[in-house]
Amino acid sequence: MPAVNANERRTAALQLWPHEGGEEIARERRELGAKRLPTPQPLRFLEALAQKRGRLGWERHVAEPLDRFRRAALGERAAGPPRALVRVDEFPHARAYDPDGEFGTEAFRRFHAILAEAGIPYLLAITPHVSRDYLDPGATERRDLDPGEIATLRRLREEGVAFGLHGADHRTRHASPRHHSELCGLGLEEAAARIDGARAAFDRLDLPTPAFVPPFNRFDAVQYPLLAERFEVVCGGPESVRLLGFHRTPVWQGEAVYLPSYAPLYGTAAEATAGIERLAGREQALWAPITLHWGWELKDDFAALRRLCAALQGRVAAWDDFLAAVAASR
Repeated sequence: MPAVNANERRTAALQLWPHEGGEEIARERRELGAKRLPTPQPLRFLEALAQKRGRLGWERHVAEPLDRFRRAALGERAAGPPRALVRVDEFPHARAYDPDGEFGTEAFRRFHAILAEAGIPYLLAITPHVSRDYLDPGATERRDLDPGEIATLRRLREEGVAFGLHGADHRTRHASPRHHSELCGLGLEEAAARIDGARAAFDRLDLPTPAFVPPFNRFDAVQYPLLAERFEVVCGGPESVRLLGFHRTPVWQGEAVYLPSYAPLYGTAAEATAGIERLAGREQALWAPITLHWGWELKDDFAALRRLCAALQGRVAAWDDFLAAVAASR
């Protein structure tokens, strides 16, 4: 039997944390899906197509095999409530050039208050600048964070919210919706300078960003190592599949943990509620990455968000605990 490689060994430790799995790690390693990133072409194109058509997805191709791995390694100790990891995109909102507008600070504070009242920990994707028009590659005008946004971020940090860097200004470099990305096409030096400059802006505010949340969930596969050198966790989403391939989650890839989020946990609060309740019904105690876009939840005045908060009671993990598991499994 081939030796367990570093990604497989560390992924096993992360999936089993805080338990240890012993000899079962080697026997069951194929359930981990710790394949190398990126998936070769044309396979990742086929994976993206299968995902779009509903033939490749979270519950069947991530949750079920990872649950088999955990039960083989831990026996009865494997069962339990899901460990949901809630990620929220984004603040300031990409449409918040006017901070007093529909997607401004006051609306976000209402969103946060619902999660805070329910005791739901989360990671917030943040940017140091706001583009005047984030969907126009030619719209280079942008503004810095205003005092109200800075004060909000500092208060969130005091309340235990974790942060992920969401690029510099979330402005796409490509006009086509299929290729929206702040990073795709940049050379490594230019991409690194953009990331380092954005992160430094938050370092000056004493706001740590241990995770990276790619704008539009897209970056070039060749850029992954520079992200992994800088962040403990690199996130992704459905759009990442075409560029990186479909991967089980979370999974160690090189120097960081890759944490893509897929439907139904990536979507509206209503969709995430249905997904997390199915996990709970099967007692699958997995890391379950949920991604919400707070702007999407404005449509029903956060009614579905409140239902999700109720469904997450006893089924949500603190990001500090997940980062501790990442550090322990390294």
